[in-house]
Amino acid sequence: MKKTGKNIILGVTGSIAAYKAADIARKLAKNGHNVQAILTKNGSRFITAETLETLTGNKVYEDTFDSKRLSRTEHIALAKKADIAVVAPATANLIAKAAAGIADDMLTTVMLALKNTPVLIAPAMNTAMYENPITQRNIRSLTEFGFEFIEPREAELACSDTGKGALAQVDDIIDRIEKVLQQAKEQ
Repeated sequence: MKKTGKNIILGVTGSIAAYKAADIARKLAKNGHNVQAILTKNGSRFITAETLETLTGNKVYEDTFDSKRLSRTEHIALAKKADIAVVAPATANLIAKAAAGIADDMLTTVMLALKNTPVLIAPAMNTAMYENPITQRNIRSLTEFGFEFIEPREAELACSDTGKGALAQVDDIIDRIEKVLQQAKEQ
């Protein structure tokens, strides 16, 4: 199928909810978008690059300095090409690094290189981590910089706690992505 939609960066971090990124990638690709997945080292402990490559039809980026790539500035090329970047799931670690401007892996490096590109972040973590004042400060900080957050759900979490921290429903994430892309198109 020819991809006629937008260029979407899908960042996947080390949350148990990473398996849901496969469904996000599949649905975005089915909608005709070109999905470029970036998998963090910890994200690869929950989902494989091969799964995301199969669903998107694109190479998955995992390492900023992959010697098999043609360009050492691929992070810049990916950022320039992106119509939107989505991190789903986003861990407290990723949110903290982004808020501090730390670029120590492919995903955070691309995020720092984005310019005038909408960024959606869908957190997924334990309730105590999500409600921690430091995490909330980091979310506020990123919001002030124009990042948008897709609120986590209240649910029973992987650790058996119940509370806010579960990844938003996949269809809600897809709807939000499409809405942001539509708004950008109308501007």
